[in-house]
Amino acid sequence: MQPVTESNLAVQPTQSAPLAKRTNYRWMMAFFAMLMIFMNYIDRVNLAVAAPSIMRELHFTKVQLGVLQSVFFFAYALSQIPSGTLVEYFGHRRIVPLSLAWWSIFTSLTAACRTFGAWVVIRALFGIGEAPAYPGLNTAFFNWFPKRERGRAVAMMLMGSKLGPVLGIPAATLLMINFGWRSVFWCFGAVGVLIAVAYYLLLTTHPHESRFVNQAELEHIADGRPVVIPNKNQKKELAPWGHFLRSPQFWCIGGQLGTANFVSYVFIAWLPVYLMEAHHFSLKAMGFAAAIPELSFAIGNVFCGLLSDYLIGHKITTSRARAWLGGGGQLCCCFGLYMTAMSDGKVLTIGWLAFALWFLGFSMNVSWTSASDLGGRFSGTVSGWMNFLGNLIGGLAPMVIAWVATGWGWKAAILATSLSGVVGALCWIFVRPDRPLKGTYEQTAVGA
Repeated sequence: MQPVTESNLAVQPTQSAPLAKRTNYRWMMAFFAMLMIFMNYIDRVNLAVAAPSIMRELHFTKVQLGVLQSVFFFAYALSQIPSGTLVEYFGHRRIVPLSLAWWSIFTSLTAACRTFGAWVVIRALFGIGEAPAYPGLNTAFFNWFPKRERGRAVAMMLMGSKLGPVLGIPAATLLMINFGWRSVFWCFGAVGVLIAVAYYLLLTTHPHESRFVNQAELEHIADGRPVVIPNKNQKKELAPWGHFLRSPQFWCIGGQLGTANFVSYVFIAWLPVYLMEAHHFSLKAMGFAAAIPELSFAIGNVFCGLLSDYLIGHKITTSRARAWLGGGGQLCCCFGLYMTAMSDGKVLTIGWLAFALWFLGFSMNVSWTSASDLGGRFSGTVSGWMNFLGNLIGGLAPMVIAWVATGWGWKAAILATSLSGVVGALCWIFVRPDRPLKGTYEQTAVGA
């Protein structure tokens, strides 16, 4: 395939005086990313909120509901790699809103399901629809943000994953109480379609295509390099999978997200039960206490985005700013979980959990920024691969930890969870975001 070189790129000169005041429309891209992931997680938790009513009306068992959750994650994980390729080939402006519209439609169709078989099909199609979200948005960030601002952009995106459950669960509960469980799926599905339409109308694949972005902002995004405008006649290329699969970085970027997801999914699945069984929280107290570590995760994610961007802006290498924060975050999370397992008091338990998830937020943030650094113009492929491995490994967590907790107790379960942080930190040793994978545009451009 034809390589990307200066001969098939249109380069726009960076000297254009006098320049108008710089626009900041790139942050609209980050805002829509937050909305996308906000809806992503709201639509995931709807089933949990409506579960009691669904089981009562449709006579589903807990095992059947567990199968429905697994069907979603299996379809979601398997669709990650194809999704990344589609984003690179057709552009995020087409694929990302199509993804949101797709999963929103199947969210609404959930309300019409009457049989278990229909639910299985809808949940699988729902998972396929959600798959392009992260790879697509990470590709958009590569196009729309300079390297020294991507940490903050990713922080905004990941904030949506925490705002979704925090705001979505009360909203879904109110809808269900007043209008029944089906209203939850109809309403959130309709909102998702509206956001998808707005994304398509207000955003473009590349910032130079947007009427809201001026020359000064284009030069800011280029960050001192010539403003490069892709040639529309340039032949589409697929990612060089042969080079990627031979790279330790490619495997380790997926492995470290898998260990981070392992911790995250343990607490998504078992935190309420752990607090009530191991530390005897009441139901009311548990609801408040369980929110504290999640809030800590969100704050740690934002802080890491600001810190990594600050370090890069002050000429600290990308490897140090991203990989050191990622590996250090996983080690600190491991330590926090160890102290959680050793703690007896309720306050200490929540404090150490908050400490652990604060630093887990570090690792999550730099995972996505590093995938963009490594992948360059193939950020969609690298992000899809990373999320594929991340969900395959992380998806084992609820089952594995349930088995450990049943056989050896919650202390052993939390200690087992903490070990994943050590594995994740080891993975980060082999990830060098300042050395893009072979075959990416950056790697070609610098002659590496």
